[in-house]
Amino acid sequence: MRRLLTAAAAAAAALSLASCSFGEPPEPETGQAPNLPTPSGAPESPATFMDVVAEGLEVPWGLDFLPDGTAIVGERSGRLLQIPIAADGSAGAPEELRTVDVDDTGEGGLLGIAVSPGYAEDRAVYLYYTTGDDNRIARIDPTADAAPEPVLTGIPASDHHNGGALEFGPDGYLYAATGDAGDGDLAQDRASLGGKILRLTADGEPAPGNPDPDSPVYSLGHRNVEGLAWNAAGALFATEFGQDVADEVNRIEPGANYGWPQYEGPAGDDAFADPVATWEPFEASCAGAVFLEDSLVTACLRGQRLWIVPFEASGAPAGDPQAAVVGEFGRLRSVAVGPDGMLWVTTSNRDGRCVEERGCTANEADDRIIRFSTSSAAQGRV
Repeated sequence: MRRLLTAAAAAAAALSLASCSFGEPPEPETGQAPNLPTPSGAPESPATFMDVVAEGLEVPWGLDFLPDGTAIVGERSGRLLQIPIAADGSAGAPEELRTVDVDDTGEGGLLGIAVSPGYAEDRAVYLYYTTGDDNRIARIDPTADAAPEPVLTGIPASDHHNGGALEFGPDGYLYAATGDAGDGDLAQDRASLGGKILRLTADGEPAPGNPDPDSPVYSLGHRNVEGLAWNAAGALFATEFGQDVADEVNRIEPGANYGWPQYEGPAGDDAFADPVATWEPFEASCAGAVFLEDSLVTACLRGQRLWIVPFEASGAPAGDPQAAVVGEFGRLRSVAVGPDGMLWVTTSNRDGRCVEERGCTANEADDRIIRFSTSSAAQGRV
């Protein structure tokens, strides 16, 4: 696959990502990655490596990895792809596995993807997707032709605010983030699955230890969450789209209420949990999220950047967020750390919202999947 490294992108990535451990990348096809400036405290002369894994895709949304390192990617249209990874770390061309019947109107479609922790035995990949009636979670064997097996249905759906983050947590249970489907009151309705973070067993039942043992609801008061990530201590964080005032990063506690639609950003009200970080929407609209050591990395759509948010090991904020690759690749949607140790990022420039008045221009390479590393990490120095 074609290699691409612009000076501005490389410098921004090096400045913000060089102190994170990504693991050893495959060798570039030609030459060596350039030496670039490093942040304070990082080793001298690290090089940033960037690999364009795939291009010409159409709004890749969900992203996860099989035990053998194969990437599983879902396009919002319902097409499910795999990207094989060779022994030397190089990525093969995307291969279509199957297509799931979805309603991809507006923000709907095939959204989150989560590979079962027991995939070697159960061959299960979980999908969060929109139908004409609802959002739902289903499982499939990606190598078989059987129809998706629903495990949870009836999640409110609309042409916007469908949520869609889907991840297995360190406790082995399945977490799903739902949107308010354009009706903010659903976020405060404990009987509704809209505007919530859900915690489920692999069969879609409420997970043991939930705040209400008869409900999958883990937290409420969310507008539209598209990113879930756990730090090394097992604390859960979520990225959330605000409306006009503030996009948020929230530390998620079981049973906590995050305030929407009464509040956007800090509430200053003991009945609601305040975010641990906020941005104005024009510089954020952050979707996917992942932890690298003690820093949260989140991919942002309207902000067209990665935000790197440092935290203490305890989960408390540790400093100002740093922006990387600002405006270099357009709208960024999903982010994950692959089994190759590299940071995988998807673009979302063919979703109808990459427009010139917001400084975004799609090109013939869109949409892309890109992965990043640093020579410092490759040499085992960080």
